[in-house]
Amino acid sequence: MIDILEQRKGQVYDDSSKPFDISCEKNSVAGSVSQRACVFCGSRVVLYPIADALHIVHGPIGCAAYTWDIRGALSSGPELHRNSFSTDLQEKDVIYGGEKKLEQALLELIDAYQPKAAFIYATCIVGLIGDDMDAVCRKVSQLKRIPVIPVSSEGFKGSKKTGYVAACRALFKLVGTGSTEGIRKHSINILGDFNLAGELYMIRDYYERMGVQVVATMTGDGRIDDIRRSHGASLNVVQCSGSMIHLATMMEEKYGIPFIRVSYFGIEDMSKSLYDVADFFKDPEMKTRTIDMVRDEINAIMPDIKKYRKLLAGKRAAIYTGGAFKAFSLVRSLRTLGMKTVVAGSQTGNKQDYELLLQLCDDGTVLLDDTNPLEIAKYIKEKNVDLFIGGVKERPVAYKLGIGFCDHNHERKKALAGFPGMINFAKEVHSSVNSPVWKLLKK
Repeated sequence: MIDILEQRKGQVYDDSSKPFDISCEKNSVAGSVSQRACVFCGSRVVLYPIADALHIVHGPIGCAAYTWDIRGALSSGPELHRNSFSTDLQEKDVIYGGEKKLEQALLELIDAYQPKAAFIYATCIVGLIGDDMDAVCRKVSQLKRIPVIPVSSEGFKGSKKTGYVAACRALFKLVGTGSTEGIRKHSINILGDFNLAGELYMIRDYYERMGVQVVATMTGDGRIDDIRRSHGASLNVVQCSGSMIHLATMMEEKYGIPFIRVSYFGIEDMSKSLYDVADFFKDPEMKTRTIDMVRDEINAIMPDIKKYRKLLAGKRAAIYTGGAFKAFSLVRSLRTLGMKTVVAGSQTGNKQDYELLLQLCDDGTVLLDDTNPLEIAKYIKEKNVDLFIGGVKERPVAYKLGIGFCDHNHERKKALAGFPGMINFAKEVHSSVNSPVWKLLKK
């Protein structure tokens, strides 16, 4: 029997007979082994896919190991974001400071790679010793004539969500510094999609077939020059609201650009994302093109969806995501496949997110905020789960319990967005849940 820590009981809702209430957006409890990552993790998730920028981790080499090619963010051009540069601070640097080392590293790397901009990430040790990164970045920016942007991402400052905010503030320094010439009325920025497994190529194609110009993608397959002119777009379309809602809000306040929240995962949400953009522009021809495109795309995948639904009907799933918005789409998509969600949680959800999640799920679904491996194991056993959908930290939990697992995090190499992505998802779920290996383990 696994007991829930007393300090965590408010962050678990597992009794549908009681009025709904959940505590969230809290600091992780020491000793609970939270699944939540650090501030630096949040910042690099958002900024690293900018392919023509230099990314330097100012800190010990161990932090840099957390960046190199561990995500499926693809680029259609430069591959500079694949490199993990670090100032490799040593004991001597901790005592005497690492500012000179950072400046030298910046000068050498800018000369060698000729980037469009540079992002410098502060790690825990830099926050402790008090290096003046801002001053170093200003000096190098003046010398090299490119934006050199410090990112306040010291790990101890909060959670992954704090890192998202730091990354958005860094991006906002670029917005509004470029020319808006050539941007059409029917134009958008795509925020919060990181081009995992090339998903952004599909999404951009859908919008362009509708007649919508995509000005900038922030940050999957991102380019500095596009970000600098992104204030000329008519609408911001926010896919991962947890990571990018702060930037969308700042752009609305300063430049008057409205934003909508969308999801590109699953048939329902993908269709709605396209319809919402068409509705925003109030163009009858665009709406007609969108309806025709969505109908054709759905007709192409439905025979396969029906096949997998027969094989998966009645199976039970647990979901644990970074942002709660992903969980909404997963619940709907699993229902499309005839499956039931019995456990759902996120790292960074707020109370409104969990209220919506409760409405989407069936009665008796357990909701978890910023959970830990022991709690996840407890409810997977109690709810007789067949499939666990999560990220790299959750995979070992599923395999130790002898159930199927699907990776829905940034490390995956298979496209799950768009209409073809639903086929990939159904195929992966089927092969995971119905693998004969689980029967052997249970014996």
